[in-house]
Amino acid sequence: MSEEKKGFFGRLVAGLTKTRKSIAAGFDYIFSGFTHIDDDFYEELEEVLVMADLGVHTTGAIIDDLKEKVKENHIKEPAQCKALLVQSIKEQMTVSTDAYDFEDETCVVLIIGVNGVGKTTSVGKLAGQYKKAGKKVLMAAADTFRAAAIEQLTEWANRAGVDIIAGQEGSDPAAVVYDAIAAAKARKTDILLCDTAGRLHNKKNLMEELRKINRIIDKEFPQARRETLIVLDGTTGQNALSQARQFKEVADITGIILTKLDGTAKGGIAIAIQAELGVPVKYIGVGEKIEDLQKFDPDSFVDALFTTQEQPS
Repeated sequence: MSEEKKGFFGRLVAGLTKTRKSIAAGFDYIFSGFTHIDDDFYEELEEVLVMADLGVHTTGAIIDDLKEKVKENHIKEPAQCKALLVQSIKEQMTVSTDAYDFEDETCVVLIIGVNGVGKTTSVGKLAGQYKKAGKKVLMAAADTFRAAAIEQLTEWANRAGVDIIAGQEGSDPAAVVYDAIAAAKARKTDILLCDTAGRLHNKKNLMEELRKINRIIDKEFPQARRETLIVLDGTTGQNALSQARQFKEVADITGIILTKLDGTAKGGIAIAIQAELGVPVKYIGVGEKIEDLQKFDPDSFVDALFTTQEQPS
C-alpha cells in the first residue's frame, strides 16, 4: 500500500469510528454471546446491520448470502462467521475495473446533487486531484442559482490552479456549459468538470435543465466521454438513498461521490446505496482537505468499517 493510500486508510478508519463503534458493540455481543448459529443469531445480526444504515433490502441479501456460506463451509461456531460476513458485505460492493477509465479520456464530468451535500467542494477537490495527476482541467460553474456556488467554485479553481468558466448568477446553466465546451475544445482540455444546480423540490425544472445540458454536450462535444456523478451526504443515511433514487429518474448516473463520512454513525449507507441502486460508489470524502476525497476501495472501506479490535484507538 502506497504512503498516500496508507494515510487515507488511516483517516478512513478514524473517520468511520462512530459507525464502527455502533456496529462493534452489537458484533461483540453477537459473536461472543451466542454459542450456536440459529434464527435468533441471524435476527440479532440483521438488527445490527440495519441499525448501521445498511438498509433492510441490502441486509436481507447479506444475511441470505451468509446463510449459504455457513452451510457450504459447515460452520457451527458464531465466531467463525465474522470473516464470512465481511466477505458477504464486500461482495455487495464491487467497483468494476473500468470505473475510472474516463479519467484517461477526453471527458465531461457532470456533478449533480442537492445543495448542501458538498457538491461544489467535491468539484474543487476532483479538479485539484486531476491537475496533480497531470491532466488539463477546466471547471464550469453551471450552478447559477446560488451566487455563493460561483464564488466558492472560483475559490477552488484558484486553489487547484485550474481555469473556470462562469456566468452571472441567474444566467442559463446550459449557456455556461456551452461556453465551457467551446473553451475546453480550444484549450485542448482533458477533463471538463461541470458543477450543476441541485433542486429536487422542483424535479420538473431540474429534469429540463439536465436534459438541456446533456443535449448541448451531445451536439457540441460528441467525442467526449460523459460521466455523471451524484454527490450524497453520508451523514443523512437512508435519506441519501432516496435522493439518489430521485436523481436516477432524471439522470443517467454513472457513479456516486459519498461525502462527510467522517463524523457519522451512518457509514453503512455506502453499502446500501451501491447494493440497492446498482451504481458504484466511485469517490468517498472523509475530511476537508483535497486529499480527503479519494477513489473508493470497497475492501479497504469494509475493513475500516468492521475492524474492531485490531486497530489501535
